[in-house]
Amino acid sequence: MTNKGKIYILAMISFLVGTSQYVISGILDKMADELGISIEAAGQLITVYSLIYAIGTPILMAVLAKMERRKLLLFSLSVFILGNLLAVIAPGYGLFMIARIIMALSAGVTVVTVLSLAAKIAPADKKASSIATVVMGFTASLIIGVPIGRFIAAAYDWRFVFLGVAILVLISLAIIVKTIPQTHGDQPIPLLQQIALIKQPKIALALSITFFLMSGYGIIFTYLSPYLIQTTKMSDHVLSFALLILGIASLIGSKFGGFSADKWGISLTLKRGLVLNILSILLLSLISSSINTVIIILTLWSFSGWSSGATQQFNLATISPKSSDVLLGLNQSMMQLGFAFGAAIGGLAVSQLSIRSITWMGSIPVMVSLIVTFGLSRYLMIEKKVRQGVGTQIRA
Repeated sequence: MTNKGKIYILAMISFLVGTSQYVISGILDKMADELGISIEAAGQLITVYSLIYAIGTPILMAVLAKMERRKLLLFSLSVFILGNLLAVIAPGYGLFMIARIIMALSAGVTVVTVLSLAAKIAPADKKASSIATVVMGFTASLIIGVPIGRFIAAAYDWRFVFLGVAILVLISLAIIVKTIPQTHGDQPIPLLQQIALIKQPKIALALSITFFLMSGYGIIFTYLSPYLIQTTKMSDHVLSFALLILGIASLIGSKFGGFSADKWGISLTLKRGLVLNILSILLLSLISSSINTVIIILTLWSFSGWSSGATQQFNLATISPKSSDVLLGLNQSMMQLGFAFGAAIGGLAVSQLSIRSITWMGSIPVMVSLIVTFGLSRYLMIEKKVRQGVGTQIRA
């Protein structure tokens, strides 16, 4: 099999892992009904997943860094299958929560491993595009996985979603053994060394942009399905279509974010994307009577949110080029922490206020993200001037 074919296999794995993570947002109301819990309690399944993913992934990868990569991928996917099967048979909320924890730990290791394999398998001049292809697989889970999950849950039973993922991952194991070559592990980077980078002001500011952006996204996306059902009276079929549109918008937004960052610069792209994200959220809080209008507003929200997220990847890679790999890993953890925080805040908003409150509540962290973006721009400008001044003094 060609290297390109192997990369697409890795992308398919990231798609399946992403589907298992994000699909709950699309079937939250149905899960809550069957498990006999409130919507906000069901939302905490997302909070716990993201939190465990964020904290557990860097620890596990530091421990397992030297393990041969194909072996590590097969191991993590096997555990991932067990987590999905437990979700299928779990009779109640507690056991399902354990299943989510198992899925989160194995998914984090899987995602990092497939990205590492993509970089090692690809030719030198195709590494960036190969990694982008694997990331696109994760994004595709929003475009295809979430709406299909909603359709399956409406037509049959939501547990079939996790059963389907487990079966497809099991098939993937056989394909991996036949196609993916054995690849040596890496020297582990101590956790303290990774955390020490956060002490640098510019890195702390950059990572906080991700945290607040994903917090706002998590508040809304976690409870989006019940919100749309209650406020616009969407049917299951229309909701599946709406989720598909949002997924496509996220894909286009990711692509546009990279294009815009190259053409107009990272800072300007981030600021424009965050402003559009805030405006779309505020519009959503004011308009809920027209389904078509709501879908248009949500499309802008998804587009702007993912364009900003993609730009952040470039932002971190350029702020400290020598530490770009570690920073991108920390950024992944910060995304999950932000999503967990947002899902938790969203749950409080739904229980203490109303489902409608997730809109304006979701705008607040994004506003903070925009303020921090301006602060980072100012800091980098001052740092550049200081560096130029020192350089002039040395030449003199």
